[in-house]
Amino acid sequence: MACRSNQELKAFVNEARNCTTFGHIADYIPVLGKARPDDLSIAIYYPDGECVSAGEIEKKFTLQSISKVISLALVLMDRGKEQVFQRVGMEPTGDPFNSIAKLETTAPAKPLNPMINAGALVVTHMIEGEEVENRLQRLLSLIRQMANNPSIQVNEEVARSEFETSQLNRALCYFLRQHKVLDEDVEDLMDLYTKQCAIEMNCLELGRIGMVFAMNGYDPDSKKQLIPEDIARICKTFMVTCGMYNASGEFAIKIGIPAKSGVSGGIMGAVPERFGIGIFGPALDEKGNSIAGIKLLELLSENYQLSMF
Repeated sequence: MACRSNQELKAFVNEARNCTTFGHIADYIPVLGKARPDDLSIAIYYPDGECVSAGEIEKKFTLQSISKVISLALVLMDRGKEQVFQRVGMEPTGDPFNSIAKLETTAPAKPLNPMINAGALVVTHMIEGEEVENRLQRLLSLIRQMANNPSIQVNEEVARSEFETSQLNRALCYFLRQHKVLDEDVEDLMDLYTKQCAIEMNCLELGRIGMVFAMNGYDPDSKKQLIPEDIARICKTFMVTCGMYNASGEFAIKIGIPAKSGVSGGIMGAVPERFGIGIFGPALDEKGNSIAGIKLLELLSENYQLSMF
């Protein structure tokens, strides 16, 4: 998959890169702590197959929380809306993405939405299949189709690092199990979830996935509806309301596109009916979003009127 360099994008990347000195790397996952904080790249993927890019686009990174949107799409296709939303809510939260607080004060104890960790764990729990590997391969299959790359894999080193340090996510699992929201062995679920988060790609492939969401689940290259239109709409709505952690409201006002971030520094954007965006910038702000990536999207939105509002 080729992507041509763009001088205007390069100027935006150079301007946004200045923000990286104010960010921090997600070193609470030890392997992610090895990232270069001043890396920044972007790819914009259009429905006609054209792609423009700037920055270190060859750099690979793991999806982390961006995977939550795709696993939600898969589970909605597997289980249907009624069954999924019996176990996880649809409401934004002002709490951090890994908070347990709302679970303790909500009755029944179901997560508020699928984009926080508790909700994402419930969604991953609902991926159909007998074994962890089978369920993982079903998710990988969808991701490979959306990215148009059959070689996309899990970064095993990152997955192992996350598995060994994910004690808070285990606590969320045990709490949800106690309240019968989950009925799976916690270590099996953690194995699947950490591998899901460690699926690896570059910003070009991420931009193509964003393009499929932007086109309501339709892949213009293969002429296939990879995700039903109504499910793509639900996913994009969650991206607007909850996709940028507890900075989602500010992001909607300043930038105004469906987007999902991850603590590796990735951001996937889906500009409705226009194009997909893939960004990688591992220096994070205090909310866990790529600090230079946000600045880059602000520059794009201002200059090209991207906001859907």
